[in-house]
Amino acid sequence: MRHPQLGGAGLRRRRRPGPGHGQQHEDVQRRRSGHHAARLHGPGGPGRPREPLVAGGLGVKPSVKPVLPPPLFNARCKACWFTLAVLALVVASFWSLDLQWAGLFSAEGARAMGRFVAEFWPPDTHAAFLAKLGPAMWETLAMSAVGTALAAAAGLALALPAAAQGGARAVARTGLNALRAVPELVWAALLLIAAGLGPMAGTLALAVHTSGVLGRLFAEALENAPTGPADALRAQGATRVQVFLYATLPTVLPQLLSYTLYRWENNIRAAAVLGVVGAGGLGQLLAFHLGLFHMGKTASILVAMLILVALVDGLSDRLRRWMAR
Repeated sequence: MRHPQLGGAGLRRRRRPGPGHGQQHEDVQRRRSGHHAARLHGPGGPGRPREPLVAGGLGVKPSVKPVLPPPLFNARCKACWFTLAVLALVVASFWSLDLQWAGLFSAEGARAMGRFVAEFWPPDTHAAFLAKLGPAMWETLAMSAVGTALAAAAGLALALPAAAQGGARAVARTGLNALRAVPELVWAALLLIAAGLGPMAGTLALAVHTSGVLGRLFAEALENAPTGPADALRAQGATRVQVFLYATLPTVLPQLLSYTLYRWENNIRAAAVLGVVGAGGLGQLLAFHLGLFHMGKTASILVAMLILVALVDGLSDRLRRWMAR
């Protein structure tokens, strides 16, 4: 018998469920119930709270709080308080000093400085004066080199107890502070009494003052040196002298040499100034001719100082680059 809505196929007999149909139906129901439970419990599984849905999205995502940058000034920031203290000190310094800015930048002051500088021209280039200038340049260079070498040796000897622990540390650091607190001119004036006029007093003055400066720098370098190589040698039973010579000193040696070369550049300028108290070198010629208002000879001495400083600066820069390779 045919039904008009069923087409030509007519009535179809309903199939009876086979032996495996019930098992498939149970598997489908089990998977559906698992998906439903997962949607109820969320991606973390049962027993965990569901995470909020993101607006406009279909998935479940955790809520992320925006990370704000730290405030510019923090009450717990030590660097902020230190910077504030330095700024307050600078402002108080400008307020306490009677600085005549109007007189410095006035037209009358500029004209006076221009007249004074014009008196240095032309420099004295006579052969007799240049014959005196050459040995004075060499004497200044020798004073700075010998004084720096002596200071490096003394500074390293004082840096060892200054970088150690115990009572010797405080004593050594106090001595270093005293050596570098007294200017070179004062040391030269004191040593002139014992050594007399000439380059000897100037050399010793440079050595004493620079030993305090280099000793402090060397002590800081030794304290900040990496302890890995030293610990490895101590584990092998090496003595303290062996640890210093084969582990600590090779590690900090480039830094020590860099400090020494930098102080050599400074001692060139200081050696020229020490001649004011009769310590020899270019400084002694400068004090003599400037006191007599020999402006042409003074200009030649200043040019010689510039050449000497430029030569030492270039040599020390080459040496630092060579050590860095």
